[in-house]
This record gives sequence, structure tokens and C-alpha cells, in this order.
Amino acid sequence: MKLKAIKLSVFFLLVLFSGIEMQGQDDNSDIKGRWDLVIKMNGNELPSWLEIYKSGHNTLVGRFVFASGSARPISEIEKIGKIFSFRIPRQWEPDGLDLNFTGRIDKGQLNGNMTYVDGTSHTWTATRAPNLEYNENPKWGNPIQLFNTKDIGGWHVKGKNEWIVENGILKNQKAGGNLITDQKFTDFKLHLEFRYPKGSNSGIYLRGRYEVQIEDNQGMEPSPILFGGIYGFLSPNEMVARAHGEWQEYDITLIGRRVTIIANGKAIINDQIIPGITGGALDSSEGEPGPIFIQGDHGPIDFRSIVITPIK
Repeated sequence: MKLKAIKLSVFFLLVLFSGIEMQGQDDNSDIKGRWDLVIKMNGNELPSWLEIYKSGHNTLVGRFVFASGSARPISEIEKIGKIFSFRIPRQWEPDGLDLNFTGRIDKGQLNGNMTYVDGTSHTWTATRAPNLEYNENPKWGNPIQLFNTKDIGGWHVKGKNEWIVENGILKNQKAGGNLITDQKFTDFKLHLEFRYPKGSNSGIYLRGRYEVQIEDNQGMEPSPILFGGIYGFLSPNEMVARAHGEWQEYDITLIGRRVTIIANGKAIINDQIIPGITGGALDSSEGEPGPIFIQGDHGPIDFRSIVITPIK
């Protein structure tokens, strides 16, 4: 009986001390999660995105989306109290330098400085990315013809306008400004019919924040940065791109963060969660309605139909 009592006492002491240790540990809940960033650089506000999560017991890691490009990995985030820092490996920067971030957690928000590849320092702020409600039984409104086959009425161009309408086809024949709808949307179904010449590259942005890639990729392995992918985040389950010069179709449903893409009659992304904004987004205000916009600063592309059906 005495031996059994000693064993029980030791067990309860171990449980007690384990509980005390666990209570004393910082679970980093103040920094873990997804964050919508704004970086102030040269008088501009650049939308960006950050995700932080644990790897193993104690290591904080993550991924980061800058104002352009795809999601970049963060191998480790160093954190002491409310102060943290991390480094982003270069993506396209020719001088081979990383982006270096330092920050502070302050009243549920993040703020800090970023050292850019040219050595300059820029401030940034971040708020937690919102939970976007998913409606399982949506009621759809009336379809809206976003392209009237005559001109770009209902749209505006950010940058130099290289868009024309010719014989009922919307075209940009060389790199220029992006084409953006005047109207903004929350949840919707979007139908697109488009074609591109050999080697071309474009994209359509949902709510102005999430790019669905358009590119001449017939015969390639599916990838989140190729035809039908949510750029840098979601990869199609099949490459269904037709040959360049042929008409292609996307049918895209976006409800909350969940997206379904049917490309050329096949479901290639089925009810998947978009984690955050992609490079090139108009803003990082994910909780707000946003426009549809078409990349005009990449390769040439034609559209003959753009129809959106908003949720009621």
C-alpha cells in the first residue's frame, strides 16, 4: 500500500509540475495566424500578406506574399516577448538580397520595418485576416454582362490603356494597364471565355485580390502558378489548357474564401480555401467587396464573354 501511495504521489506531482510548465509556456497565439499587411514604400501602400504557424514544438515558421510574385517560405521567425523578426528569401531580385522584417505585436496588431533589397527601410502594419463567411445554400441574383461587346463601359484602366474592342472581342495586344470593373462584388459566379497567343500570360483577379492564372501551358504538369491555379496557393488537379489560339472557358464560384474552378468543362479546383491575397492584388482589405480585374501588364489576351452572377 505504501509503495502504491508513493507512486500515486509522484504521478500527481508530475501532473502538477507539467501543468505549471504548460501554463508558463507562451503558445504564441498573439502572432500565429494570417495577417493582411500594408507596406508603405515610396509614397505608395503595397498590399501584402503573412501567415505564421508552428513547426514542431517551438519553431515558428510561415509564408509571405509581397506586392508581386507568389507566396515565399519563411524558414524561421525569431520571437522574444512582443518583438519578432524574420527573413524572406529573394524571388526575382537580381542583387540576391533578402527582405528583412522586424516587428512588434501591439494591441492585436503587428507593425514594424522592412529592409528592401536596395537597403532602404520601409514601415508596415498588419491586421488579422478576417474570417469570410461561407454560405452553403446561396441564392443567386441576375447575371450581369460585364463586357458589352462594344467598348469598355463599366470598366476603368489603371495605367496606360492598351485595351480595344474589335468585332465584339475585348483585346489587349501589348502590355499596358490593368482593366478593373467599376462595380465591386462579394460572392459570385463568374463565366469567362478567352484565348491567348503562343507563350502568353495573363490572369483574372477575384475581388481584386485573388489571381486565377491564365497562361499558355498545354501539356504541362499542373501547378499553382500555371493555368487554372490560384497563383502561388492552389494547384489544379489536372492541366486542361487547350492549345494557344483556341477559345478557353473558366467557370469560377467564390463564396467567402472557398473557390471552385471549372476549366474547359472539367472541375480542376473544388471548394478549396484561398488562404490570402496573391501578388499583384489591388489591396489587402479582405473583408470588403472588391472588383474583377484583368491583368493587362503581362501578355496579350482576348475575351469574348465575361458574365458575373452575384449572390443575393
